[in-house]
Amino acid sequence: MPAFVEISCVTRQREVRDFELKSRLRFFAGCVSTGLIILGAASACAQEFPNRPVRIVTSPPGGSNDFAARLIASGMAGGLGQPVVIDNRPTALTPPVVAKSAPDGYTLLVTGGSFMFGHLLQTLTYDPIKDFSPVSVVNLQPNVVVVHPSLRVKSVKDLIALAKARPGELNYASGAIASMNHLSAELFKSMAGVNIVHIPFKGTGPALNAMLGGEVLLMIVNPASIMQHLKSGRLLALAVTSARPSALVPGLPTVAAAGVPGYEAVLLTAVFAPVGTPTAVIGRLNQEMVRAINRSEIKAQFLSAGTEPVGSSPGELATAMNAEMSKYGKIIKDAGIRVE
Repeated sequence: MPAFVEISCVTRQREVRDFELKSRLRFFAGCVSTGLIILGAASACAQEFPNRPVRIVTSPPGGSNDFAARLIASGMAGGLGQPVVIDNRPTALTPPVVAKSAPDGYTLLVTGGSFMFGHLLQTLTYDPIKDFSPVSVVNLQPNVVVVHPSLRVKSVKDLIALAKARPGELNYASGAIASMNHLSAELFKSMAGVNIVHIPFKGTGPALNAMLGGEVLLMIVNPASIMQHLKSGRLLALAVTSARPSALVPGLPTVAAAGVPGYEAVLLTAVFAPVGTPTAVIGRLNQEMVRAINRSEIKAQFLSAGTEPVGSSPGELATAMNAEMSKYGKIIKDAGIRVE
C-alpha cells in the first residue's frame, strides 16, 4: 500500500477519534448544564414559594382534623410569609377537592383515620397513594382500653383470660362501623385470639352512655372523652393503645406491654399535597410544619385536646401509611367489614 494512503488512513482515524471525543465532551457538558438548570429551577421554585396564600382543605369545624389544621396554620403563616387559610368541606369531599387541585403547594389536605384505608372499605374516587404526596404527620391520638367495673378485671391479661373462658359472651362498643375504635378492637381481638361481640352505635357519645349504663362491657376510646369517668370510678382503664406509654394517661401501660406484644392502634392526622407537587415545595412546607408543631404553645394545645404532636418527614409519613394499610387491610378482610 502506498505510504501516502497509509498516512491518509491514520490521519482519518485520528480525526474520527477527535470528533467522537469532542462529541462526548459536548454531550457531557450539556448534561451538566441541563442538570444545573433543573437544580436551579427547583431552587428558584422553593425560594419563590409561596407568593400567595396557602389553602388547607379539611373537615367541618369542631372536629379533630379542623383542630389540627387550624393549629398548624397559625404556626406556619409567619414562616411562610403568607396567610394560611382553612377551607372546611364535608369530610368525604376533602380528598377529591385536593386531588384535583394544581400540584403547586398552594392547596393542602389535613385528614386522618379512614383516609389511609377507606379505599379498602368502599369504592372511592381517589387513591391515597397515587393521587397524593405525603408532607408530614401532624399528631397521633392514642386510645385507651376501658371496661365497666362489673367486669371485675384489673389488667389486659385478666381481660384476655376472661374472654377466652367465656367466648362470645363479652361485648364491646364502637362509635360506628369502621371507626378507629371499631378497628382497634378488632385488631385487639385478632392479636389476642379472643371472641368478643361487636355492638356498633351511631357515635362515640351513645356508645359511652351504653358503657356507663353497663349495657356493654368494653370499649377502646379517646382518653379525653373518658377522663372524668375514670376519676369517678365509673369506668376502669386497662392500657393505652400507642406503642409507647402516653403522657395523656400517665402510669398506664401499653397494650403491647400488658399482654398483646406488637399491638399498636393510633389515629394519625397528617398533611398531604396533590401528587406531582415539586419536591422543593414539599420540603419547604414540611420544614414550616415541623417548626410550627414543635412550638411549645402549639404542643401544649395538642396535649390539652387529648392528642400527641408529632411532626415527621414526608418519608416517615409514607412509611406510616403503608403500615396502616397493611395492618388494617388484613383486619378489614378477615372481619368482613364493609361500609355501605
